[in-house]
Amino acid sequence: MFGLGASEILIILVIAFLLFGPKQLPEVGRQVGKAIKGFKDTAEDLRKSVEPELNMIQQEVKMVEQDFQASMKEAEEEITAAGKQPEETPQSLGKSGQL
Repeated sequence: MFGLGASEILIILVIAFLLFGPKQLPEVGRQVGKAIKGFKDTAEDLRKSVEPELNMIQQEVKMVEQDFQASMKEAEEEITAAGKQPEETPQSLGKSGQL
């Protein structure tokens, strides 16, 4: 529990017993328990409200990534196609104009 061993927990309980006494110690324990439960409930509510937003953002990022990959592929294909086309030189233009 929180990285504490049995001896550390025992020391904390003894100090709490000495500080609060046997009558107040159960009430203090209940209050601490309620506070921890409230913290857990709040954390769970926060997780439930934030998780759908995170999932939506992840989906949008994936869509943008796919669009980017498709654009990159199209650009590569255009570059490859442009590199394979023969370049027209002034000499070839002159020859094609003559019959």
